[in-house]
Amino acid sequence: MAKILIVEDDNKIARFIELELRHEGYETETAADGRSGLAKALLPGTDLVLLDIMLPELSGMEVCRRIRQESEVPVIMLTAKGDVTDKVAGLDMGADDYMTKPFAIEELLARIRVALKPRSGTETKTEKNGKKQLTVGGLFVDMAKRQVSYRGSELLLTKKEFDLLAFLVENKNRVLSREELLSAVWDYDYAGDTNVVDVYVRYLRQKVEEPLGIRLIETVRGVGYMIKDED
Repeated sequence: MAKILIVEDDNKIARFIELELRHEGYETETAADGRSGLAKALLPGTDLVLLDIMLPELSGMEVCRRIRQESEVPVIMLTAKGDVTDKVAGLDMGADDYMTKPFAIEELLARIRVALKPRSGTETKTEKNGKKQLTVGGLFVDMAKRQVSYRGSELLLTKKEFDLLAFLVENKNRVLSREELLSAVWDYDYAGDTNVVDVYVRYLRQKVEEPLGIRLIETVRGVGYMIKDED
């Protein structure tokens, strides 16, 4: 079973999460400050990190930033703040997901299961349907190699950025709601919090549209997003 590191300075919360995870069969380890949490997160054998934002010595944001410099271990941020800017900042630092305290342990367990899915085993609907290559305009998406290129030049995307772009391209010329994108790309509901979709669309615009000087993803106000095939 996977080993999960809990970086949380509130002993009661850390103990509660630890007991619940052990009950589910996970191996656990804890750290009460950012510095020791960072050291443990980078040790071999850590499969996922639950990371509080407000920590002594090093903030959760800084810990996440440093983890991403050396490791792709999944990180779920834990925050007592409901401010969208905190959530966006965590994602910008490389977090895979976030939870706002107080949270239901069942939801945390669901997000942990999703985050721990092997990358090679995560298939979009496109892959399940057997479509290995997708195109729109000069953009080429190779599902087998999980690569994206534009007019022959490869674009570097994270796993979630690739999954989101692939699903949009697969469903080109159709408006996709944020809820539909969450269900398809993240595999579960965000309980009405769809800001993560907007964050990742912004990432795609920064990595794809802006450098190439193209307009790819259209915002449909009040609904969601779509990619049009100009052909």
